[in-house]
Amino acid sequence: MPDGGQFVGAQSFPALVLNADFRPLSYFPLSIWAWQDAVKAVFLDRVSVLNEYDAQVHSPSMTMRLPSVIALKEYIPAARRPAFTRFNVFLRDSFECQYCTDALPAHDLTFDHVIPRSRGGRTTWENVVTACGPCNLRKGSKLPRECRMFPVQEPRQPTSWELQENGRAFPPNHLHESWRDYLYWDSELES
Repeated sequence: MPDGGQFVGAQSFPALVLNADFRPLSYFPLSIWAWQDAVKAVFLDRVSVLNEYDAQVHSPSMTMRLPSVIALKEYIPAARRPAFTRFNVFLRDSFECQYCTDALPAHDLTFDHVIPRSRGGRTTWENVVTACGPCNLRKGSKLPRECRMFPVQEPRQPTSWELQENGRAFPPNHLHESWRDYLYWDSELES
């Protein structure tokens, strides 16, 4: 069990997981592991520890500081084609209604078929956009030209890289100080 002045619970010490190129495996959701998984990966020699918390874990024969940033020793290539999920549609559209451009939390968003299913539209990247409830109701089963509601961006299949870049705009709830250099390494420096 960890000890140290910062201990609040086992979930208090997640490790940021970087690929072998020192970039996060994922920005959104941010690639983090529970401290137990990070410690196990260290002992299995699958990761390098780049930063540590002050908190420690103890066994009868050793003491170890908990890793806060780890890098995989073997590179994992990103999926070329992202999964077609509701969440990924919201992420592609930056959690904004594509009709009125309101930015909303995911639980307040829906998705809309640009060409309604009742009119032959399919549930594909190229026909589904993020919509707020009022816009979705207003559009209903009409075609965009019938209700003069056109998506701000043409719906299309994003690349995994585009989704990750969009995800960088949404910081996680927990952001340890030791992670900043690895998450925002390409940000403009303050003068």
